[in-house]
Amino acid sequence: MRPFFLPALLLALAAPPTLSAADSRPNIILIMSDDMGYSDIGCYGGEIQTPILDGLASNGLRFTQFYNTARCCPTRATLLSGLYA
Repeated sequence: MRPFFLPALLLALAAPPTLSAADSRPNIILIMSDDMGYSDIGCYGGEIQTPILDGLASNGLRFTQFYNTARCCPTRATLLSGLYA
């Protein structure tokens, strides 16, 4: 194990930094909440002040027409466990 460590370290230090290149893929943030109406947050005209969510909405993509099921338990379990994806 020890003879392999030094050459591997030298190779890693000498390799060009390809991982630091700019990534053109978009950043995606998925916010899931339970029992929330359309106008419950500020960016959709709600009474509750949500400045961070409003900032995300002003610099990103907002959905204005969407549908959901009555229960979010299956979706929450899928997102948290990574199963059934």
